[in-house]
Amino acid sequence: MTNPLSDALVSTQWLADHLDAPDVRVVDASWYMPAENKNAREFYDAEHIPGAVFFDIDDIAADDSAPLPHMMPDAIKFSAKVRKLGLGDGVRVVVYSQKGSALAACRAWWMLRHFGHHDVVVLDGGLPKWLAEGRPVTDAPTPPRERHFTARANSFLLREFDQVLSNVKTKREQLVDARAGERFRGEVDDPWGKSGHVPGSYNLPFTELLNSDGTFKSASEIKTAFDSAGVDLTKPVVASCGSGVTACVLAMGAYICGHKQVAVYDGSWAEWATTEDSPVATGPA
Repeated sequence: MTNPLSDALVSTQWLADHLDAPDVRVVDASWYMPAENKNAREFYDAEHIPGAVFFDIDDIAADDSAPLPHMMPDAIKFSAKVRKLGLGDGVRVVVYSQKGSALAACRAWWMLRHFGHHDVVVLDGGLPKWLAEGRPVTDAPTPPRERHFTARANSFLLREFDQVLSNVKTKREQLVDARAGERFRGEVDDPWGKSGHVPGSYNLPFTELLNSDGTFKSASEIKTAFDSAGVDLTKPVVASCGSGVTACVLAMGAYICGHKQVAVYDGSWAEWATTEDSPVATGPA
């Protein structure tokens, strides 16, 4: 069930009731890990919620970030891309994922908030829950409805390498890593090279915040998960992961708990592991 305390989630019933509202835009922001060998755009073309447009985090990304994937673009590029999708001033954006609430739906939610669009929510349970309830889908293309988007970047929601490196010493912010425990502890080979984690960081796998059906757990359950990981939500938090996607699930979880200003380390482990001389720790937090 959608957490009634959150203004960042909507239920499938809410979307069904508002699907034809003129001020609602539905967005499929699905993305798959490279190892999954799946094409989110092809799945969207074959089956999506009526009226949905496709938000490609690898396309709506910085031009000069290679080899790092889907880094945050500048305001000019972001505005140009989302405007063509019909996302902009005066509309409520509902983002979903083909895999449920997690992954890139939360990334798109965070990106839109970073650029000042706060009327954005994630469909709790995503497409799997929508389909399980027998709700409509289509393969019909969604006609473009271009809309003006006013980008006002909120730098507080984003962290870069130098800021995270400085924080290793100052410890002003709690860096929370959303990767699986074995990757965090350095017990398995990492796709980005170095294995382990940023020294001083905490580990809270993003899956700990989700129910088995992909919906988010209650605010009290999510807070317990943060507490168990040693994270104090009354103090500054920065979320990290493999490449800046599942970190946004942690940011959403903290938001549900009322901690609405969680930043995301955009480059995450992909940047940290491929940067020469970056310090690495192994073992538990």
